[in-house]
Amino acid sequence: MSLSGYLDDWRPGTAELTRRVDPWPAAAFAALIGTPAPPLDPGDPLPPLWHWFTLLEHPAQRELGPDGHPADGPFMPPIPGRRRMFAGGRLHLDAPVPVGAELTSRSSVATVSVKAGRTGELAFVTVRHELSADGRPVGAEEQDIVYRAAADTVEPAPPRPPAPAPPAPPTAETAAPPDPAAWQLGLQADPVLLFRFSALTCNAHRIHYDLPFATEVEGHPGLVVHGPLLALLALELPRLHAPAATVRAFSYRLLRPAFAPAAIAASGRLDPVPAGRSVSLSAGPAGARPSLTATADLG
Repeated sequence: MSLSGYLDDWRPGTAELTRRVDPWPAAAFAALIGTPAPPLDPGDPLPPLWHWFTLLEHPAQRELGPDGHPADGPFMPPIPGRRRMFAGGRLHLDAPVPVGAELTSRSSVATVSVKAGRTGELAFVTVRHELSADGRPVGAEEQDIVYRAAADTVEPAPPRPPAPAPPAPPTAETAAPPDPAAWQLGLQADPVLLFRFSALTCNAHRIHYDLPFATEVEGHPGLVVHGPLLALLALELPRLHAPAATVRAFSYRLLRPAFAPAAIAASGRLDPVPAGRSVSLSAGPAGARPSLTATADLG
């Protein structure tokens, strides 16, 4: 059956989640990627997208499927043996999310579409999250998730060529280049870092820490670097290099997976625009085509 046949009668409702914005996950993420932690006293603004460390579902172990994701949920399309991929998203902020606030997300499916891909049909599901802090609207986020049905057989992935020894990641003191229009940040993605990020985000998807599952079941050539990690790494560039600016909007797209171990590089270029400034950002394996491209609008 075509994927459209499974989705024609799918009518997901809405879901609401409220969590307090605690400072420790933000401090833990900064320590994970080796950048300075932002001010995290009550009322301090959370960096954009760092609300991901607050609005987390905590499903029971018995509710997980074979791939580590929840087997069911309000926005899980009824596709047999579905495989899930994070494809991108958009964030618009009207106000910052304060540390210590009660953060609420009211979520619903915005769009559903089926497209033909190289390996068969793909279902694109966009979930919209309306965000409010202490009852006041602060913005909205959309996440694009791609689903495909499990293949009957999985072709083994070709072995990855040995990667050259990566240069040492830049430190906070050396990350800022002389030219402010060319921003750089590096990160060494290895299995330990991927495991720690999975734990920080309560993400049990086995492609990020279970090498036999990633290669033999899902056909990847290695452990997959989290798409959200690439997005957050790209957003570190304006936080570190333009600290006086405020990110009002962020749009990002994942073009291809990145696999660990690898040296990951984020880069950005400041582009003046009539109404303000925007930054073109990218992230992916150093020396290769970017896995993620993005644009951040600065206010």
